Amino acid sequence: MNVQAPTHTADATTVEEGLAIQEAQAVHDSETATAVAMQNTLLTPRFYTTDFDEMDAIDVSPVREDWDKLIAQMVADPNKGHFRKTEDWDHVDWDGMEPELRKEFIDFLISSCTAEFSGCVLYKEMKRRGNNKDITQLFQLMARDEARHAGFINDALREAGIAVNLGFLTKSKKYTYFKPKFIYYATYLSEKIGYARYITIFRHLEANPEMRFHPIFKWFREWCNDEFSHGEAFALLMKTDPKLTTGRNVLWIKFFLTAVYGTMYVRDHQRPAFHKALGVDPDWYGQEVFAKTSEISKQVFPITLDIDHPRWMPTLKRLQRANADLDAAKKRGGVSGALGKLGASARAAAAFLSLYTIPAIKNDVPAETRLEPMY
Repeated sequence: MNVQAPTHTADATTVEEGLAIQEAQAVHDSETATAVAMQNTLLTPRFYTTDFDEMDAIDVSPVREDWDKLIAQMVADPNKGHFRKTEDWDHVDWDGMEPELRKEFIDFLISSCTAEFSGCVLYKEMKRRGNNKDITQLFQLMARDEARHAGFINDALREAGIAVNLGFLTKSKKYTYFKPKFIYYATYLSEKIGYARYITIFRHLEANPEMRFHPIFKWFREWCNDEFSHGEAFALLMKTDPKLTTGRNVLWIKFFLTAVYGTMYVRDHQRPAFHKALGVDPDWYGQEVFAKTSEISKQVFPITLDIDHPRWMPTLKRLQRANADLDAAKKRGGVSGALGKLGASARAAAAFLSLYTIPAIKNDVPAETRLEPMY
């Protein structure tokens, strides 16, 4: 009997199937959306590469019990078939959408699609390069999930007449090299803050359904649960080597916490119409997400940032204003623009340093690592 290949990324059981479906759809993709996804700035999602041999040498024996439970949960694939349009997908009046909201929402979708696909590319490469069954199986499963997410966002974008050519990104976007430990810190935080962001929006719209201006938000709970599971995997990877979360590496953890929180705050303040349409104040939203992420990250990180420190919020605002001035100077160009970029960059660096030097809050990392989604 011939088994028919899946035709939708939601039904793909491997990353290879998901990417093949994307490739077949690429003829409909938009050069404009792909050009946006190709950008490399401090605020845009990047593609990463690393020392795959070092990652392939990881021994998960110290966390074997939790590891096997997590892998079994991912193999069971509770979200197979979920990320597709159903009868719950309301009609979207893209032409009638307020122009600034349309612009910012499309930017949000392109950025989200690129970020999801960035994870897919990294995880797929680890699966391809490795020989360690534990590690390759994990990364195959995570790549499968990220391919589904990226495909689902592209489905939403196609309704607006655009989409991102993911195959082109794979071949053409610049890759940034990170040591494995930096991949762990950055990707763990990316997955956990992604969970916190999606579940905060989902719960807000659950209580205020009249603010749900697009149906994709209905899918955020299952989406963020995938993000949560991926974060759990990186927490376990860090638990295999105590050196990763002790000594001088604590300074690196603090750096990545500060960078991820600061980047999120600045990026969200670039989309005022988007947050207004949701009925969400970006300052409130930022603190909610930071609080959730900080509480979750205690499972593996020995410190959290003091987001209630009197210097925290004023300095984030300084960082945001400096970034806005930097963007304006780039658009202005010429000598005036060059001088403006220097001044704004210096102010942004000073603000980041001020955030980084806020004393962290120490906590004892529990012996039991695994968490379950709770918000």
